[in-house]
Amino acid sequence: MNDADIHKYDDIINLPHHVSSTRPHMSIEERAAQFSPFAALTGHEDAIKETARQTEREIILDENELEILDEKLKAILSDKSDNKNIIVVYYVPDENKNGGKYVECSGRVKKMDEYRHVLVMEDGTEINVGRIADIQYNPL
Repeated sequence: MNDADIHKYDDIINLPHHVSSTRPHMSIEERAAQFSPFAALTGHEDAIKETARQTEREIILDENELEILDEKLKAILSDKSDNKNIIVVYYVPDENKNGGKYVECSGRVKKMDEYRHVLVMEDGTEINVGRIADIQYNPL
């Protein structure tokens, strides 16, 4: 560095600090907020969590297993009592990625929607019959 570089700003270094006549003075907290970190990649952390979230593959039942489930469904639907308490394990596809998860639902059967192939439970849960993996039903 030479002498010219050292004294380059001598003419302005001791000038008074400018104070705006139109804008209010900014507090230290407000000034600090200007330099606080920000999320340059909005949603990046959520995307990482979504990628790490595990899903299951749907199990494809063989003909024998499908026949057993069909017999159980027929028995449930032909039961005229009010006590059609069952436990159903069924597959729910994931809305965001390949795979899904198995869900267990227990309760009373309200009806079978033949048109949509949906088993409707009393609590309003609708179960796609083609996604059922297991049914536990013990008529009294």
